Amino acid sequence: MLRAEGFSCPSCVAKIEKQVGRVDGVSAVKVQFASARIEIDHDPSVVSVDDLVAAVAKAGYTSTPATF
Repeated sequence: MLRAEGFSCPSCVAKIEKQVGRVDGVSAVKVQFASARIEIDHDPSVVSVDDLVAAVAKAGYTSTPATF
């Protein structure tokens, strides 16, 4: 799970979900707009947390790993 920063509109959610969803090893992405959480189902043997953070960055947003 990641915590996102800098998105302020529902269309930002779709942009992040689309970008992260393209990453090999990601099976599902759900952005929680109200809490700024990004829940990602992924295969850790294929894609790392750093890769996921980079994918969010590619969409134009900052995110950090979250443990909650």
